[in-house]
Amino acid sequence: MNESLLANIVVFAFFIWTVFWKGIALWRAAHYRQRNWFVVMLVLNLNTLGIIELVYLLRFSKKRLTLAEVKTWKNVFVKKVPVKKNSTD
Repeated sequence: MNESLLANIVVFAFFIWTVFWKGIALWRAAHYRQRNWFVVMLVLNLNTLGIIELVYLLRFSKKRLTLAEVKTWKNVFVKKVPVKKNSTD
């Protein structure tokens, strides 16, 4: 595999990781009206790979992120297909 292609894939993966956590952290800061955290995370767009956002979510959010809450996210990302029952009437 070409080194530049591999580097591009890694950068893209880090970008997706960062955007994912930044989106969740910004939404939660806005939802719980934590304006200062919202501004810090929005304006100080530091390339920390989501570490600031994770610290906020796990430590400083009014409602801290828990593992149980993260486990329920699979319902959002995985679409359940209803099973059709055969009626024998």
